[in-house]
Amino acid sequence: MSKSQKNKRRVLFVGQAYYNTWYLSRALRKLGWKADVLNWDSSVASQGFYHGEDFKFEYNHARLREWEHLWFYFKSLFRYDIFHFSNAHGIVFGYLLHDLIIKWGFPAYSEIKLLKKLGKKIVYSNNGCLDGVSQTSFRTWPTWNQEPVCDSCIWRNNPDVCSDERNLAWGKLRNSFADYQVNNGGNRLDYNDDPRVHDVPEFYCLDPDFWNPDLSIPDKFRLSYPAETAKIYHAVGNYDLRTDTETKHNIKSTHIYIPLIERLKAEGYPIELIFAKDIPGKDVRYYQLQSDIVVDMLTFGLFGANVREAMMLGKPAVCYLRPSWLDSMRREIPEYVDELPVISATPDTVYDVLVDLIRHPAKREEIGQRSREFALKWHSAEAGSKRFDQIYSKLLTQNR
Repeated sequence: MSKSQKNKRRVLFVGQAYYNTWYLSRALRKLGWKADVLNWDSSVASQGFYHGEDFKFEYNHARLREWEHLWFYFKSLFRYDIFHFSNAHGIVFGYLLHDLIIKWGFPAYSEIKLLKKLGKKIVYSNNGCLDGVSQTSFRTWPTWNQEPVCDSCIWRNNPDVCSDERNLAWGKLRNSFADYQVNNGGNRLDYNDDPRVHDVPEFYCLDPDFWNPDLSIPDKFRLSYPAETAKIYHAVGNYDLRTDTETKHNIKSTHIYIPLIERLKAEGYPIELIFAKDIPGKDVRYYQLQSDIVVDMLTFGLFGANVREAMMLGKPAVCYLRPSWLDSMRREIPEYVDELPVISATPDTVYDVLVDLIRHPAKREEIGQRSREFALKWHSAEAGSKRFDQIYSKLLTQNR
């Protein structure tokens, strides 16, 4: 690598993606990158999901903050060569600055278009089912019983959150900016059917020391259950927002797990449910760590942060693994699928899966050990930094 290329190893993560960008940036620094994180999120509720930032936009005294945000943006043009954004509708330097640009009479997203004109590289991380895919297309993705997964989602009839028009408009805009897009086996229809979209599980990374199986549990988080009790952990972030008030259905399958656990208890199995909702991200690990089995979505077809955290803590995890999701991942990273220790289950099979795990503690331990090894290989901050060192370096050599 030439000296000029080394001098341009500078990336700014513009916006948070849970804690992933924080740990990825820290690990990239160890490889010689200038890697910083900007937290522009104004939501107080979201802050509990983040583990750190180098810069944070404030929003009180809006007129003053507009100029502060603008000044930060202009400085970043000289300080970074790669700008890595995350989350649907999140290719902005905060909405205060975005709105200021429009108020001044410039076309929307002029601040991002300037990055492109200056030759900066833009990377984007996808964050889910409504990111670049219409609801109509997503509903066609095969499920375990051929019923659309969207039927379990509270947002299906809320066009302000998810609709064909909104999702596709965002996908078109997103694709017009991004030089490289990070996915994790998501639906590859509509604007996700693009050669710049890649499955990169290493982006969704964790700190192995923070999620350590040998972590000491503070007294205030300790649960008192008999040693023979099999503790089953289930969690839903923003539970009230994501759960139908009438049917109690949500995409995380809570409406399936709660009666199932009650049935198993009535049948005499020594089990307890650890149900976590809206617990700060830095605390929830203590409850995960005390569990024996982690259970997650039974209809969606893939997994997210809860299962990745469970694996890093050495816990066996259960969720539905959609065959089409596995096929999508296998096309680009077959070894990820071949090594994946997550136990697949559907609403029809989850009873038998849980009974088997409850009855066989040694099996749980063996799967847990493989889960930790898998997480270290694919979802550790070190693995993420090595992968993105390659991705970013290749981007910087393009069009030179």
